[in-house]
Amino acid sequence: MNKKILIVEDDTAFALMLRTWFQRNQFEVEICVKQEDAKKILLRQTFDLLLFDYRLPDGDGISLLSWLKEQHQILPVPVLIMTSYAEIQNAVRAIKLGAFDYLEKPINPSVLSQKVEQALEQPQSSLKPQPDQKASSSPPTKQIEVVWGESKASKKMYEHIHLVAPTQLSVLIRGESGTGKEYAAKAIHEKSRRNTKPFLAIDCGSLSKELAPSELFGHLKGSFTSAIDNKKGAFEQANGGTLFLDEVGNLSYDVQVQLLRAVQEMKVRPVGSSSDIEVNVRLIVATNEDLETAIAEGRFREDLYHRLNEFSLVVPPLRERIGDLPHFANHFLEKANEELHKELKGFTPDCMEALEIYNWPGNLRELRNTVRRMALFAQSEYITKDNLPDFLQKKSEPEITSDLSLKPKDEKQQIENAIRIANGNKSLAAQLLNIDHKTLYNKIHLYGIDL
Repeated sequence: MNKKILIVEDDTAFALMLRTWFQRNQFEVEICVKQEDAKKILLRQTFDLLLFDYRLPDGDGISLLSWLKEQHQILPVPVLIMTSYAEIQNAVRAIKLGAFDYLEKPINPSVLSQKVEQALEQPQSSLKPQPDQKASSSPPTKQIEVVWGESKASKKMYEHIHLVAPTQLSVLIRGESGTGKEYAAKAIHEKSRRNTKPFLAIDCGSLSKELAPSELFGHLKGSFTSAIDNKKGAFEQANGGTLFLDEVGNLSYDVQVQLLRAVQEMKVRPVGSSSDIEVNVRLIVATNEDLETAIAEGRFREDLYHRLNEFSLVVPPLRERIGDLPHFANHFLEKANEELHKELKGFTPDCMEALEIYNWPGNLRELRNTVRRMALFAQSEYITKDNLPDFLQKKSEPEITSDLSLKPKDEKQQIENAIRIANGNKSLAAQLLNIDHKTLYNKIHLYGIDL
């Protein structure tokens, strides 16, 4: 019997294209435009798969999912959310509500096929009303906590992630401490063909010279004093999937030799063993150190560097994507609400401006910890400037020591200078130029200024 799918999509041409694809793949297809129509259909029919567009004329995919839960539906029937690139963060919210996964528009047929196949492989029952039962949550879905920014620097990073993810290239991720290098590695894994297999992260900075071979390659019982049982190493544990080695530059030179062999031959030899074990892993490594300098100083093998650096991905510091800070701050506030059992709604404008002025040397990690602390002390519905820690109180009141009032000549250069002096904070730049915020935005757009 053919599988049945309900597509909720207000773009008629796109919906018809999807229907053609699903019918070609032996699906029975029902299409509706509005979520109210979808609700009526779901109350009288059963389906094997649901495909919702995030934006609908009378709501969105989030509200439709919420309605499903309120109706005490059996949610193991998979739901796929379709979303634009800029709305991925909303799609992640949908996943938290029970959606199986999301699809980015324009939809790639091969990705659609893969996601549909994965969704239908999950244990599921038909979606039908269960008025006398409590809603059962869908099985845990593999997902990652990623903060999706919209700045030029962030979009460039995401484009590179999308580009390299489907390949088998080893990836070297560079970035300062706290920028989210592991998040980037997880995103690559989730968008790769290995995403149904393990993702294993190892902090090489915590591995001693003696411990590293055992952690990476495993050991046999009795191979050293504390080896009381056989142990699988990280390569074996991640077999078929992705192994992420953070701060790879901290590995000792001897371990680098063993790692090079493992990468070249896809074989590992556990400590105390005389035979090799074949493995199949994709390697992603990260560092906040300049490995070229480490090579010049004899601390890192050049041949290993080239093996690991088949593709280089840069995770920019927070100060270079300050326009994303409200997205990041609100994401961390959402997590803090869950952790602290609060219902804070957001930040006051002057508080957010103070956050934007600060340089954030600790990057996202520092911002996350700061938001958590402010949430803890907040007494009203919103986090206010009074909740800022001392180091931000000082930074939030910059002294305007020069008048950069906008003059007709060299206007573009003056705007660029003001933004640079304000560390990317557009509100402060507008004050420096003696113009209002809206005028500044219009002129940034007029001159095509790269933020």
